[in-house]
Amino acid sequence: MNSSLLVNVDSISRRYGRLQAITAISFVINKGEVLGFLGPNGAGKSTTMQIISGNLAPTDGHITIAGHDLLEHPRAAKAVIGYLPEHPPVYRDFTVDEYLNYCAALRNVPRKQRAITCARAKERCGLQDVGRRLIGNLSRGFQQRVGLAQAILHSPLVIILDEPTVGLDPIQIREIRALIREFGKDHGIILSTHILSEVQAICDRVQIINHGRLILSDTIAGLSRHLQQSSSLVVAFRSVPDLTALAQIPGVTLVTAIENDRIRVTHTSDSGDPTDAIVKLATEKNWGLYAINAEHASLEEVFVALTKNEAPSHTTPNP
Repeated sequence: MNSSLLVNVDSISRRYGRLQAITAISFVINKGEVLGFLGPNGAGKSTTMQIISGNLAPTDGHITIAGHDLLEHPRAAKAVIGYLPEHPPVYRDFTVDEYLNYCAALRNVPRKQRAITCARAKERCGLQDVGRRLIGNLSRGFQQRVGLAQAILHSPLVIILDEPTVGLDPIQIREIRALIREFGKDHGIILSTHILSEVQAICDRVQIINHGRLILSDTIAGLSRHLQQSSSLVVAFRSVPDLTALAQIPGVTLVTAIENDRIRVTHTSDSGDPTDAIVKLATEKNWGLYAINAEHASLEEVFVALTKNEAPSHTTPNP
């Protein structure tokens, strides 16, 4: 067995009656790796995170955490997991110190070690100065830090973070992202998010889920190559062009009108640059082509291209 392998998710699915929430999700994560789990709202991210954390049983499939089967040996598997759900599980009437001490007891940290354990978690999450304050009186950013502190309190091998920056202001987002990058050096982290820039800023690998199915799994470097493979041209005409005719040019995958009477023509690099074909067509149709500029697709454009044609799978056939 690979000693650095921390999580092995093998074809997990989840059904609610005839509703198919996720289908045949598989991936692995190693120590020192931050895996971005990316998808639109309702894609199945939170369902997957709940299953991996042991809070929801899969209908099919298997999960191994640090060599422990999550279904057969749940206590051993959960002991090495730290989980921050989308809404931090904090008690507003507790002080930070009271809450972290309570979480340490739940995590079976010996009583004599709890003070040191809690102090270390507070230091890592920047909570040294708020230990005696009520959690309910803290800002949303500091409450998120408290949620992170409970997730890493017992030094878990695997940290699962579900939408950790939702609702935070830009400064708080940068602070939480910096913490996650720091944690990623010593742990395996699964980061669920729908924020495209967050994946590029934090993660080593990315997976895109849509309608409960994985539609992309790659490294950030591989994703960058994918961005380059899906390129576009911004074209300007003096007359209104026929978008259907542009879309029929070989290699063109999408034609969209943008501001200032400009047209974006998206194409794949495999079929070659369609510039010559566009110029020829514009000349034949007398569209008055006066500008054409190349641009690479953004992560957002690739994300939209990957997800827009994915048909949802809401039901499963009767057995």
